[in-house]
Amino acid sequence: MLDLAVVIPVYNEQEIIGEVVKDWNAALSPLLISYSISLYNDGSKDNTLETLRYVQSQYPNINIVNKPNSGHGPTILKGYLDHLDASWIFQVDSDNEIPAKHFVKFWNARNDFDFIIGDRRNRNVPLSRKLITFFSGFVVQVCYGNGIKDVNCPYRLIRVEKLRDLIHKIPDDTFAPNIIISGVAVRQKWALKIIDIPVQKRLTGEVSIKRLKLLRAVIRSFYQTVDYAFRK
Repeated sequence: MLDLAVVIPVYNEQEIIGEVVKDWNAALSPLLISYSISLYNDGSKDNTLETLRYVQSQYPNINIVNKPNSGHGPTILKGYLDHLDASWIFQVDSDNEIPAKHFVKFWNARNDFDFIIGDRRNRNVPLSRKLITFFSGFVVQVCYGNGIKDVNCPYRLIRVEKLRDLIHKIPDDTFAPNIIISGVAVRQKWALKIIDIPVQKRLTGEVSIKRLKLLRAVIRSFYQTVDYAFRK
């Protein structure tokens, strides 16, 4: 059994993904644990897949899953489902906005907790996305309970024993499953720890969901989060 499975969804990140993988191996190797880094290429349209294959030849603990585009949320769900045989799962995005160097604080705290999640600080994002983060937290607070503000933070360490019973109940097409997982963690009173983490500016790529598409995605996410809360 692996001590840790790192799940990274990837979409059009050819410029940065090599550095991301290098940084994560540099952060994890000194911990002397068994780990894998699984990169889920979600139908990238650039040369991300070729870059990933090259990176895989450099590091023995890298897994590449090449899949048709289904979106960030379904890709995360697949990553979780594929690694329920590990002791811990860590999910992080591929844009390097939250560096690997902060992970050691999460790992060192794990023995006393079931779920350790970041609270992003100094985010250089448009006001619209800050408002989405706020209202996501508000929805979770109303429907599940109080305890996590940054409910969709993509820097989270989860004890698989807790995740295993939950993950099969979340629909495969859920837009933002991490919000639901945060809500359930609060409702079921998982041992929870929040760690402040600074966010650095995104230097490559671009946000794939914008304007009207973003609004539709937010409405869908809020509906799915509320629906899950009241049908369980």
